Amino acid sequence: MPAAVLALTAGAFGIGTTEFLIMGLLLQVAADMQVSVSTAGLPISGYALGVFVGAPILTLATRRMPRKTVLLAMMAIFTLGNAACALAPSYGLLMAARILTSLAHGTFFGVGSVVAASLVAEDKRASAIATMFIGLTVATLLGVPFGAWFGLMLGWRAAFWAVAVIGVIAFVVVAVLVPGHVGNSDKPAPLRDELAVLGRPQVLLGLAMTVFGFGGLFAVFTYVQPILTRLTGFSDAAVSPILLVFGAGLAIGNVAGGRLADKGLARALLVTLGSLAVVLVVLAAVVSIKALAVALLFVLGIAAFATVAPLQLRVLEAAGVEGRTLASSLNIAAFNLGNALGAWAGGVTIDRGLGLSALPLVAAVITAVGLLLALWSLRLDRPAALAAQCPAQ
Repeated sequence: MPAAVLALTAGAFGIGTTEFLIMGLLLQVAADMQVSVSTAGLPISGYALGVFVGAPILTLATRRMPRKTVLLAMMAIFTLGNAACALAPSYGLLMAARILTSLAHGTFFGVGSVVAASLVAEDKRASAIATMFIGLTVATLLGVPFGAWFGLMLGWRAAFWAVAVIGVIAFVVVAVLVPGHVGNSDKPAPLRDELAVLGRPQVLLGLAMTVFGFGGLFAVFTYVQPILTRLTGFSDAAVSPILLVFGAGLAIGNVAGGRLADKGLARALLVTLGSLAVVLVVLAAVVSIKALAVALLFVLGIAAFATVAPLQLRVLEAAGVEGRTLASSLNIAAFNLGNALGAWAGGVTIDRGLGLSALPLVAAVITAVGLLLALWSLRLDRPAALAAQCPAQ
């Protein structure tokens, strides 16, 4: 892969670390801020909603700026936001700092996905996007477990300071390795043409399948620390090593999903979303058994991140050239709206008294909705494909 794609991976690592970091520190944040565990999980939803709102706004606001400048600006916002999280004296200000941090997320990944896909041959686009998203998998594999350990040893605020340092490093790497001219030769499409992407049914269906298909994961992952300690019976110290196992699964799934999508996007969508729903159902049955719970978390990581490249490429293809940057950012926003949906659904499940053990089944239902949307979307493709094969005489 080109060095510029690898640089985007570094930025993705920083952003992925801060997105998932608080999930390994829920109990510490709840105790320090004197709030419930479900309330401590709301900054995850706040972050996700910030991405959902900020991604299209910032993408449109920066559409005429050089792509490299946009990427660097997003990394600067990310770094400042994490420093603000570390300094937050109250729960409300922590939430505000998380939302500030989230503003960089959607535009960085949206612009980055388009840049990554433009740097390789057409049949390698999904793999290039998957390579950038490896930053997220490495963040989960190393960043989040290390952050959880770091927060356990030195306090959760120290963990956010560490992520701010990662942001500075990622800023430098992007500045050095991403060419200044990348994406600058293409004149931006008229704003009306970019916004027209919102009226395309297949784009809207693609966004919806991302929200639900990927969102189911976060009904479980948001509460992974209390699930492992209170339900499965692991100690607090065991959470970080188990997150390493989950992260290893993410790394495998991310690469596998990209390769599967390069070979056939429709099949990739159905296989990955269907597999994720099935794994969540099985997890519900074995979550109280230590060895099986760890094994299923590994498989869950594979199934979850195998969906990322197919879902992202589906929306890019449906959007066409004119609306690809906006659509790409919107799909990143959709991933995070799914995160918020999952975290919210998980919190409601806990607060209504169904307990932690019900979370995997709730997650499976959410993902199943995404699978049904994928089936609907692919069925709508058939008339257009037949028309292309049998043109009017």
